[in-house]
Parts: sequence; C-alpha cells; structure tokens
Amino acid sequence: MNRSSAAVFSGIPSKVEQQSFEIPSLAPGEVLAKVIASTICGSDLHSLECRRKVPTPTVLGHEIVGEIVAFGSSDPMFDLNGTALSIGDRIVWGVVANCGRCFYCERDLPQKCENAVKYGHEPLRPGKELLGGFAEHCLLVRGTSIVRLPEEIPLEVACPTSCATATIAAALKPITRYEGRSMLILGAGMLGLTACAMAKSRGCDSILCIDLDPQRRELALAFGANRAIHPAELSEHTRELTDGKGFDYSFELTGANSSFVAALDATRMGGTIVSAGAVFPSDPIGFVVERITRRNLTIIGIHNYAPSDLLAAVEFLDANHRSFPFATLVTKWYTLASIANAFNDAREKANIRVGIKL
Repeated sequence: MNRSSAAVFSGIPSKVEQQSFEIPSLAPGEVLAKVIASTICGSDLHSLECRRKVPTPTVLGHEIVGEIVAFGSSDPMFDLNGTALSIGDRIVWGVVANCGRCFYCERDLPQKCENAVKYGHEPLRPGKELLGGFAEHCLLVRGTSIVRLPEEIPLEVACPTSCATATIAAALKPITRYEGRSMLILGAGMLGLTACAMAKSRGCDSILCIDLDPQRRELALAFGANRAIHPAELSEHTRELTDGKGFDYSFELTGANSSFVAALDATRMGGTIVSAGAVFPSDPIGFVVERITRRNLTIIGIHNYAPSDLLAAVEFLDANHRSFPFATLVTKWYTLASIANAFNDAREKANIRVGIKL
C-alpha cells in the first residue's frame, strides 16, 4: 500500500481525471483512512460545474465513510464520544479540521477556523493530496473531529452524516421547543428530508415541506412532513395551518432566492428563518429591511457545523434511521473509475444521492 488513486478536478467544468498519489507519511495526531464510500453532495456538483469557486486541482468529496488503517503516532486517539480509536474502526469525520486557537475557534466558531482544512475543498499540495472523498484513501489531519460509527448504521445511511445530517443538526440547534410549534421546510432534497425527520423525531407535529418535484414531495411525507406541497400552494396552506399568522420556524434549504423570499413572507412575527441552502453565488435580492425590524424576525445563516453537531448527527441516525427511509436515498453506487457516470446520475432530481463505493 504505497500509492492511492483519486479523481482529480482541475477546474475544467464537469471533468475529472484519475491520478495516483503516494501515501503520505503521518505526523503525530494524523490518521489515514481507507475510503469505504463517499456520496455526491449538491455542492460537489456546484464545484464540478464551476458554479462556485473551489481551489484546483483538488480531490472533491466530503460525505465520506472510512476505515482507519494507520495512526501518526502510538499515542491513543479518541473520538468525540471519548471512545479510543483503533485500526479497523469505521468512522466519519467533520468536514472542517480546526486549529482550536485562532480568532474564530476561540469564539466558538471552529467551522470557520482561520487555519482550517476543509475536506473535499483543498488544493493539491505535496504530501496533502488525499484530502477528499473521491479517492481510495483520505488523510485526516490534526484537529479533525472523528466519530466511530455504530455497526447498526448502514453505509448508505452513514455517508451523508458529515454533510447534510450534521448541517441540519446545526440548523435545528436554535429551536428550544418543538411541541406545539409549526415548521416550514423549503426544499425536499437531502437537507430538507433530513430536517423533516429530525424535527419529527423531536416532537414537532406541524411540518410543511415544499418542493417543485412531486416525487420529492412524496418522500417528504415519508420522512415526517405532515403536508408536502408545490411552492405555488404555500400562501393557502400558511393561512390554513397557522391561522394566517405564519410559521414559527422556516428553513430555506434550496439556495434559491425565490425560496428565501417565500420564507420571509411565510414566517410569523417573532419567528426564525434559518438559511442553510445558499452555498453558491447568486444574484442579489431586494427586500425592505423594515419588514425584518418591525416583525421581530430572527435570521440565521448556517454554513458547515461544529464538532458537537457531527456527534448529534450520528446519535440521531443511530436512534432513528429505521424510522425513516434513509437507506433508500442512495439510489446508485459506482466505482471510482466510473465517477463520470456517477456525476451524470447525481444531476437527476430523482436521485437524492449517488455514491462511490470502493
């Protein structure tokens, strides 16, 4: 095991090429993981299609499940639960490794660490080429948050943990009460479906999900939404479900400007809007700031997540993955050599997730 293959994106839209890299020497605090599988996130497609900037050349992929194959030293290492890690452990890890001492780390925002290493988003550097999921191995640098996966969580359920599931755990963190509260979820992709399930599991009994696609609306019902509707029906259902007052919480998970504007209109006075879907550049939107002030709205942006959110994501899936059809969301698996076909299928709305299995 001296070399590892990876799919490298060099900045040419929709094109990757297979390259081989030497397995790096490990420094103390580092871990080498064999990639078992990695699913394709929507942000991977945005990067691949050059809809957003990413350093190139790079190895994309950040929804990863791996197996520990080597440690950088003989000193014991522990996961976020305090469990000692061992060779052969099946693990997930945070999308951002943080230093723990910079301006943002000291202000409880480690996901925005000034010295961050972000998996699936790093330029190739000597000895640091293998920092993405679309490869045979991934180097876990010092400062990476690791969670050992319970054996009961299937691979297809586990892969999105370090992206969509942990992001939704962060997005729901501001909610202090679910019972008797209403929730609007805009978008029934991986983020939206996970939000439906997580909110339902915590006792929210009024969840409305909107999406353009009828198949995704059907999925939303299976994941805990009470109703799933076309966006054109939102005003009618807002009046009916909230007595015209608007939703307590609205989660914009599509990234579309029109969706955020809809959330502004549909959220009650004193309500909260959480934006977690807009991760690529778009045209500016215009709205009257007075609407936010006079209506006492709270608007929260969520990008990446803290280590505690990754742990919460694993705990949620461990307790609830059998209650919702998470195992059906990865509809196709491909080999690393066939990753171009995987990207093509990942563009189809019928496929919530497509994966690379090694």
